[in-house]
Amino acid sequence: MGLRLLLTSTLLLSWTASNSALKITSVNLSIEPNANVIRNTSVTLRCKAGVLAYGTEAPNRVYTIYKDDNVIYNKTTSSSEDFFYNLPEARVSNNGKYRCMTNIMGEKKASEVVTLTVTGMSTPILRLNKANITEGEVVTATCLAPGETGSLLFSFYDGSKEVDKIGLNSNSVGFRPKGVGDHIIHCSYSVFIMPNVFKSQRSNVVTVKVKELSLEPILKISPQNIVYEGDTLNITCSVSDYRADYRDAELLLSQGNKILQRGNTSIHVSWTACATSLKLTIECWLYVGNVAKVDNKTVPVIELFSVPTLKMSPPEVFQGDSIRLICQSERLSYNRLGGENLIYSLEPLEYHMSRAGNGVFAGNAKTIDSNYTCTAAAKGIKKKSNVLTIRPKVSLSAPKIWVSGTAILGRKIEIFCLSNTGTPPITYTLWKTNEQKQIAIVQELSKPANFTVYISQPEELIKYFCSANNGGKKPYSSDKLHAAVIEPMTEAHLMVLPISGDISEGNSVTLICSFKGTPPVTVRWFRDGDPNALETTTTKINTTNYPFILSKEHSDKYYCKAENRANSVESNRVNLVVGMAMWKKLLIPGIVILVVPSLVLVGFVLFIRSRRVRVDRTPESVWSSRKPETETDDEISTLSNEPEVEYTEVVHSHSADPSRSPLRKGTDTVYSELQNSPHGAADHHDYGSVKYVDLSGDQQPGSLNNYSDLPMPVD
Repeated sequence: MGLRLLLTSTLLLSWTASNSALKITSVNLSIEPNANVIRNTSVTLRCKAGVLAYGTEAPNRVYTIYKDDNVIYNKTTSSSEDFFYNLPEARVSNNGKYRCMTNIMGEKKASEVVTLTVTGMSTPILRLNKANITEGEVVTATCLAPGETGSLLFSFYDGSKEVDKIGLNSNSVGFRPKGVGDHIIHCSYSVFIMPNVFKSQRSNVVTVKVKELSLEPILKISPQNIVYEGDTLNITCSVSDYRADYRDAELLLSQGNKILQRGNTSIHVSWTACATSLKLTIECWLYVGNVAKVDNKTVPVIELFSVPTLKMSPPEVFQGDSIRLICQSERLSYNRLGGENLIYSLEPLEYHMSRAGNGVFAGNAKTIDSNYTCTAAAKGIKKKSNVLTIRPKVSLSAPKIWVSGTAILGRKIEIFCLSNTGTPPITYTLWKTNEQKQIAIVQELSKPANFTVYISQPEELIKYFCSANNGGKKPYSSDKLHAAVIEPMTEAHLMVLPISGDISEGNSVTLICSFKGTPPVTVRWFRDGDPNALETTTTKINTTNYPFILSKEHSDKYYCKAENRANSVESNRVNLVVGMAMWKKLLIPGIVILVVPSLVLVGFVLFIRSRRVRVDRTPESVWSSRKPETETDDEISTLSNEPEVEYTEVVHSHSADPSRSPLRKGTDTVYSELQNSPHGAADHHDYGSVKYVDLSGDQQPGSLNNYSDLPMPVD
């Protein structure tokens, strides 16, 4: 146990010794004496770190100073005192944002950023290697910025104009002041601390005196007064003082933009005059450094002959047509030529063209574009004409005529006319029979002419045709215009078949839609209030129908819509009222016939019951007496004609005589059938009325034959 405690103590002491810095609590950076100072002030950056540590042993500290996020200084120390970074004699180049980083045994902490601002810059000093020079000489200027550090850029000025800039590790520049006279030279410098630039004051001023260059170019031309084309000119270009030592001097002899000769001190040229204009200007240039001097002379030159022109006859040709090319100079100096003729030539002279005289060339136009030039020559002078481009036209093909889209009667119709081949511009003419209607000029190939017409009758359209002409011998005409003319829908009418008759459930009805307009026509059937078509059909005639079997739900208003390629129309509305089916109509009277008699019979029975007669039951029960059988059949037939039957309810009481056969307990009912006279008058005679007696009680055998027991007839 003691050994384990000793080992633990040893490890703890060892860890404490190797990890004496436990926590950096703060790092503060300050600028002394101030964050804003003037130039040459000694500035100190103080970095103070607050540290919590174990034990008494001070660990090493690493201090790092940053300027604008760039490391400018590092130092390692074991002292716990504040760290100082000195900037003796601060300069503008020291301006920036500073930060201090403290690192103690791997633990780091940085201070807040502080900004140092130094104002004031040294005055630059300008020095020149010479103050008196001649035009073209180089002056070396040096600009000094005493005591300044950092990235410097030097600028040099001649008066207010900047002549050069130079930087990095150089502050000297060589330049040539331009112009004779005094030049005021000064300089300045700038310190770059990105992204800022600090500019110094102006330096001292140095005056440079520039003398005019003593050398002059001299130009001589002979002859100079009257010069004809072809004459030889003797030209000399030289320097006024060839003895002066100017190694960088250069002479140039030129005419217009063309250099004739170049040299150092003297140039001599024999040159044949050519009258490119009425006056010939020769120039002699002298260049020394950046100094340029010129001497020029103008010589009037009389034209020996003018520049030839090349023309084609006729001015417009078609492929394969005969053409003539004429080359001619319009102005000639006959006296100077001395009767010598100009010689004309054609380039290129191919098998298509042949010489037909001096300056005249004949041949046939090619099938492609071709370029020609001609040259006139005399006394060694040659002049070339401008390029003549021949573009032979392509003959037209017979034009085609057609209608754009659909031709609709009474509306705008666009007619197109086009020749598939032919060189534009092409003039198209629209004709109606033999009458000229419209003209259109087309400037582009394969672009048709567009004409707009209106027609009132379908047969008018075939009268139109067009013609095309692009300058050829005759115009080309198209065929007559063949196109279908659509007659718009003008009206639609809806009718119902059958027109009269039974329109009732179960029967068939046909809606017929008739209309006017060019077929094919699409017909849609509608029910009023329903946007969805009941049926759609397409027909090539001017009528169509819609049959269907009726039901009660078909009662409504119906209409049709007819549509062709021009427009659509809507018909009148037909109100369709569907009646009841025939069997239903027949069923109602039958029901009435059956129900009414039943009701009458029930009423009659009720009426009879209300007049019931109560009869006491006699001791005797007898059948009603029959009519005498002596009645003839005729009488019976007469009496039975439309008989009226009455039913009388007779109520019998129970007999008090026990010797009589007892009836049922209760009341017995006797129905009597009474046959009335057919004449309507009461017949008091007995014609065989029959009474039916319902005897509910038990009867003794043979009692039915006892007539004395029959009750009295009831009237």
